[in-house]
Amino acid sequence: MSKEIILTKEGCDELKAELEELETVKRAEVGERIKNAREFGDITENSEYDDAKNEQAWVESRIIEINLVLANATIVEAPKRSNRVAIGNKVLVQLDSGAERQFTLVGAAEADAAKGRISNESPVGAALLGARKGDEVTAEGPTGKEIKFTILKIGR
Repeated sequence: MSKEIILTKEGCDELKAELEELETVKRAEVGERIKNAREFGDITENSEYDDAKNEQAWVESRIIEINLVLANATIVEAPKRSNRVAIGNKVLVQLDSGAERQFTLVGAAEADAAKGRISNESPVGAALLGARKGDEVTAEGPTGKEIKFTILKIGR
């Protein structure tokens, strides 16, 4: 049995936009690159052709991956008003150091730490899930070190 895939509405919309771009623009671009590379002659020693074929394989595999995610996803929306952290919420926390960080809790398929979007399956995301404003939460950080933080605000 496959694992449940959770997406926020925003994450679903982003994947649909990426899929549209891959199917309409990228496929055509790669097809044109392959066609042009074939014109160079012998394809057995043609690096442009090899690169284009590799990109084509990546585009097609990404299209399949996105279609599978979308077909099997459960779309969740953050509750309009909630006193507990749920998927889709933006959560402002204060670390022990006094620094503040904001996270958006999302499903694993749309997690992107660089954008502050953390998975509900990550140690920090799992610790936040269900917590309330004012709660002190402890999680294991990426280096294995324990991280303590206090929830300052829960929003959408």
